Amino acid sequence: MSGALVGIVLVSHSAEVARSVSELACGLVAGGPAVPVAAAGGTPEGALGTSAELILAAARSVDRGAGVALIADLGSSVLTVKALLLDEELPAGSRLLDAPFLEGAVAAVVTAATGAPLDAVAAAAGEAYDYRKV
Repeated sequence: MSGALVGIVLVSHSAEVARSVSELACGLVAGGPAVPVAAAGGTPEGALGTSAELILAAARSVDRGAGVALIADLGSSVLTVKALLLDEELPAGSRLLDAPFLEGAVAAVVTAATGAPLDAVAAAAGEAYDYRKV
């Protein structure tokens, strides 16, 4: 392990939702290492939507060389991340995770805080689909 933590970007159609999920996930690892997490929600004008520019800036801000995990909420946020990956615009080692937005974000941040590599962060986030509530 290099000491660098996996960076995490939360991509939502809503800036408020992305920020709130980021705050919750980071709050659950309070006292541990500060995982680099960035919210990329809404448009630059503050409306609902998706912005490639905000996603790129967020990914660059959390890149510490250990990979960047992107978790998107739905629709165009997923498509925008896929397009950025296809065009190789995101930092090297960036990956879109197949995970539920809230539970996946929490699992990803908690796992990243342990110093786990991107593959383990992705696995933990994806396993959040199996969380049962009843």
